[in-house]
Amino acid sequence: MILVAADLDEIVDLLEIGASDLDAGGEHAGFSLLDHGLQCARLARVRHPDDLELQVAALVHDIGQTLTNNDEATHGIVAAQFVGPVLGARVAALVELHVPAKRYLVTTDAAYAGRLSPASVASLDVQGGRMTPDEVEAFEQREWSSDAVALRRYDDSAKIAGEVVDPIETWLPTLRVVADHTSATATIRGAAHETS
Repeated sequence: MILVAADLDEIVDLLEIGASDLDAGGEHAGFSLLDHGLQCARLARVRHPDDLELQVAALVHDIGQTLTNNDEATHGIVAAQFVGPVLGARVAALVELHVPAKRYLVTTDAAYAGRLSPASVASLDVQGGRMTPDEVEAFEQREWSSDAVALRRYDDSAKIAGEVVDPIETWLPTLRVVADHTSATATIRGAAHETS
C-alpha cells in the first residue's frame, strides 16, 4: 500500500511525531529523528541558501523512518511517495536518492565509509552495500544525483546530540513556498492538459 500525504499539514504532523523517535533510525545517539532532519536542513540552507527544494528534502528525507517503523531498506522510497504529491518531483527524488547516494559514496569515495556512523554502516548492507560499476553509472545518470550526494553528506553530518536547531515552526514558510510551487505547477499542467 502506498501512503500519500493529503496536504502539507500531514507532512508537518509526521515530522513532529519524529520528535519522540529518539532511536532516530537506529542511531541511539541522543537526538530525535526531528532533530536530525532539522540539523540536516540547516546544513542545506547554509550551503545552498537559494535552493529551497534541497533544504526541504533535507528536512523530510527520513520521514519514511516513521512511516516504515525504521525500515532502512524502504524508507527512502516510501518517504518519496508520501511527500511527492505535496512537495514535488525534485524533493521526492532527492528523498528517494539519499539512500542510494550512500551506496554511491561508499563505492566512489575511499574515505567516505570511515565517516559513517555505526548505525549507518550497519544499514548499508540492508540497503544493498557497495554499488556495482553499472549501478554507479546508472546513479550518475539520474536527474539530481549530484544534489542527492550533497543531501547525503548533510545527512551524515547531521547527527549531533544536543545540537541547538531552530524549531520546525521556522521551516513552515519554506515548506509552504515549495508546496505552493508544486500546487501551482500541477494546476498549470492540468490546465494545459485540458486544453490540448
